[in-house]
Amino acid sequence: MSEYDPFAALGALQRNGVRFVVIGGFAGRLRGSPTITHDTDICYDRTADNSGGLAAALKELDAHLRGVEDDVPVLLDAKTLERGQNFTFDTSAGALDVLALPAGTGGFDELMANATVLDLGDGLAVPVAHIDDLIRMKRAAGRPKDRIELEVLAAVREEREALGLEGSG
Repeated sequence: MSEYDPFAALGALQRNGVRFVVIGGFAGRLRGSPTITHDTDICYDRTADNSGGLAAALKELDAHLRGVEDDVPVLLDAKTLERGQNFTFDTSAGALDVLALPAGTGGFDELMANATVLDLGDGLAVPVAHIDDLIRMKRAAGRPKDRIELEVLAAVREEREALGLEGSG
């Protein structure tokens, strides 16, 4: 597995014109969570033109389905991405989870409506899910690690609200 580099993964997505929202642990980290993550999660717009850009970004990142034997042929093109829903990849930038419909959400349009574009430096500015949406996704996923992170994200939201940060997102 390659070294985890979320900035490289997000940069490839941005260079290929992919419409996405950062979700998951890295989004929580960008919102102020101290929890360390080892993958990058995005929710993507599942339209045909966006799926083409996503396929190009995945090729740039030398993506392979995680948990699938190397000799199993998988065609990573726009049609495959449109027909599928949630994919987990190993890439040259580490683990990348590409979700069309994250648990507890209506998908890209809903998450994008609440997201904030954050400047990560070096020309990389990406939409990041609102903390309330992150909490909703963690609650819906319900795994033990998500229940722990729910407490952390609730504390981060409380702290942001106390500081008067706009929209607590």
